[in-house]
Amino acid sequence: MASALTDKLSRLVKEMRGQARITDTNVQDMLREVRMALLEADVALPVVRDFIARVKDKALGAEVMGSLQPGQVLVSIVSKELAATMGEGVSDINLAAQPPAVILMAGLQGAGKTTTTAKLAKHLIEKRKKKVLTVSGDVYRPAAIEQLKTVTAQAGADWFPSTPDQKPVDIARAAIDYARRHFFDVLLVDTAGRLAIDEALMAEIKELHAVLNPVETLFVVDAMQGQDAVNTAKAFKDALPLTGIILTKLDGDSRGGAALSVRQVTGAPIKFAGTSEKLDGLEVCDAERHAGRILGMGDIVPLVEQVTAGVDVAAAQKLGAKLKSGTGFGLDGFLSQLQEMKNMGGLASLMGKL
Repeated sequence: MASALTDKLSRLVKEMRGQARITDTNVQDMLREVRMALLEADVALPVVRDFIARVKDKALGAEVMGSLQPGQVLVSIVSKELAATMGEGVSDINLAAQPPAVILMAGLQGAGKTTTTAKLAKHLIEKRKKKVLTVSGDVYRPAAIEQLKTVTAQAGADWFPSTPDQKPVDIARAAIDYARRHFFDVLLVDTAGRLAIDEALMAEIKELHAVLNPVETLFVVDAMQGQDAVNTAKAFKDALPLTGIILTKLDGDSRGGAALSVRQVTGAPIKFAGTSEKLDGLEVCDAERHAGRILGMGDIVPLVEQVTAGVDVAAAQKLGAKLKSGTGFGLDGFLSQLQEMKNMGGLASLMGKL
């Protein structure tokens, strides 16, 4: 995730930490390197300019100049401003509405909306203990409705049937009525993807929004889109009152610029990040933790969460007792360790958080 940006910024962090004295010259050199790293990572130019200006203003202030460890303070400033660019703290899903709380999923085709809808359903069931219903308003893409039905079942949620000959608005009305009558807490509405910014389809999603009056309108964007993500975000922001962003395919993004650009352009917080293809590969986005990860400073909290969720505690204790007693560590034990490592997302996923 954002490996190229992380490599460059983490190298700069090490250099900054070693500075015994901060001067205008070495701050300018550092900012030049940061600017180049961000631009190469596909961060939009206006976002880069704003970020650099904020860091420069604070870096040349008395806070750094008078510090006994100026390099460390400078690292802290870069980290804080990076977190501020992404939206400070955690912005979890808002369910403060009379049930069912309606969540509308919007975005381009291929961004991963349908899978993300199921991931979000699983998150709400397991973490928020909600009764969730999903429905597909995508009547244009072949097998879109069946795909949602399949992944919804895998997520453990309920699915509301729809057919390609129905109008999306009629599907939405029927689904919300069903959700009310069957006491669902949350209704997740998957919408038709757009291959490009299409006026007719934009008008359709505006109408859907008016009918559903969702508590959350989430913009699902592919983190690998780069600069295109900014133009897409602007178009959706003009059409809908976006309340949050879900970044998908973050595990495959070597540059990572979309995360910074989209947040700044829309003004909406990044609420979730898709970190793997599995249905449990959805993380609540903590801007400060994410900034630390981009700067190569590690992120121990999700590492602990990932290990806790992936490890069979009883089996681990049994294996530990076996090792202590000296009865040996056989191939079966080795295989179970490899399987648990795989359940936790693999070695690369774990190392990325250190």
